[in-house]
Amino acid sequence: MFLSTFEKQLDAKRRLVVPQEFRALVSGPFDGVFCFPSIEADCIEGGGKALFDRYAGVIEELDFGDPLRSALETSVFGGMARLSFDTAGRITLPEGLCEMFGLTDWVVIVGLGDRFQIWQREAFQAHRAAQREMARAGLAQMRAQQRAARAGAGQ
Repeated sequence: MFLSTFEKQLDAKRRLVVPQEFRALVSGPFDGVFCFPSIEADCIEGGGKALFDRYAGVIEELDFGDPLRSALETSVFGGMARLSFDTAGRITLPEGLCEMFGLTDWVVIVGLGDRFQIWQREAFQAHRAAQREMARAGLAQMRAQQRAARAGAGQ
């Protein structure tokens, strides 16, 4: 699983050292990662072949010609870059993806289990604060529902 959060600096050629822990997770026939514009946030999403296969599976469940299928194909497959590691464990981010999300200097790489995200540092700080608040509120609501269900079951 991709875990933890790392701050890394892009060099002048848009190269980024991928954390060793992440590189070890994607080793296989293709020595690199797949990256594309995230659907859920203003960042780059990435992962190994397992993530690619997961998106392909979701897309294949939809009928050919379905507007959602077309949107996912355009967003995921059309925006995807296959990035190989160099000998130092770096990937070179495509210029278009860097421009899209304002990635110029320091970035944050966030592990999300079966995938990771690459954020502009300040954008991630705001996103993380909003996510923490949503997690707190959602967990409190879930606990209240569980208590209500237990109270109802005891009657």
